[in-house]
Amino acid sequence: MFDDHLKVITVIKEAGEVVGRKKLQKMIYIAKKLNFPFQEKYEFHFYGPYSEELTLRVEELCNLGYLLEKKEKVSGYSQYRYSLNEEGEGFLASYGTSIPKLGECIRTMNEQSSRFLELVSTILFFYHLPVEEVTEKIHTLKAKQRYTKEEIQEGYKFISQLEGCIMQ
Repeated sequence: MFDDHLKVITVIKEAGEVVGRKKLQKMIYIAKKLNFPFQEKYEFHFYGPYSEELTLRVEELCNLGYLLEKKEKVSGYSQYRYSLNEEGEGFLASYGTSIPKLGECIRTMNEQSSRFLELVSTILFFYHLPVEEVTEKIHTLKAKQRYTKEEIQEGYKFISQLEGCIMQ
């Protein structure tokens, strides 16, 4: 049961801090699509791939006292910051296992904006389709985000960069 919880704690530890629920969702989705051992089920949602399971898991980890969740007001909306506390560090030290190559990928993703990770995760959700169809879907489903063709190309390059991290 706690194996999946430990993986989420590992992501937070590797990131140092994750700012935003959406960002955390996208980072774990991208890691899963890169074949890291995450089990959460995802569906396409308003902000791209979303996992109710992950939301509940993070909530449980906060309630159990392993993660710190700090709520702050930013431009009229609530934003959440996640970090590991001492209890979480101890839990990870006692029961955690390392996930080779995950740390570098997580840190690289955490340097990106939530908006960009939303684009990357959407590309990966439709990755089985030709680039032109993916681009069309992004322009249709994400019209409000107004992603440019250049940003979509950057998204594909970023996926290749992450795949490169894993191959090293």
